[in-house]
Amino acid sequence: METTKFKFIYSCLAVFVLNGFSLCAQTAATVNSEMSIANTIGDADLIWHKAPDFFPNCSFTILNGDISKPNLDLFFKIEPNTDIISHTHNSPERMVLITGELEVTYEGEPTRIIKAGSYLYGPAGKPHKAKCLDSGPCVLFIALVAPFDANPTE
Repeated sequence: METTKFKFIYSCLAVFVLNGFSLCAQTAATVNSEMSIANTIGDADLIWHKAPDFFPNCSFTILNGDISKPNLDLFFKIEPNTDIISHTHNSPERMVLITGELEVTYEGEPTRIIKAGSYLYGPAGKPHKAKCLDSGPCVLFIALVAPFDANPTE
């Protein structure tokens, strides 16, 4: 009886270990098949698109993802001395200002001057406006959870 119990435990342990190795191998294969990405704002292969008309003097380039799908990363460029009207997004925005100085005002909050290298978080649905100051252009890295949208509030 004791031998049978030992064989059963040993068999269960062997199956667990082998399945664990199999799962690890599958996960590693999946992760390793995706290519890494490295871009700078001056890369010649980036395709810059004109932003919607209510964002004059602005352009964007998609770094990773699809503009109509969740989990999008992009660079957004605002020319010097350009105002961005009040607007909202369905997605929270996680941003890093790469170049320039940006004046940003979120509804109900004081205006802030954001300098290159600064991180900024914008809650979904919260109206905000901005102005790229004369030290521009202002280039933002923006990460979105939901598909891209911009809805003017003015």
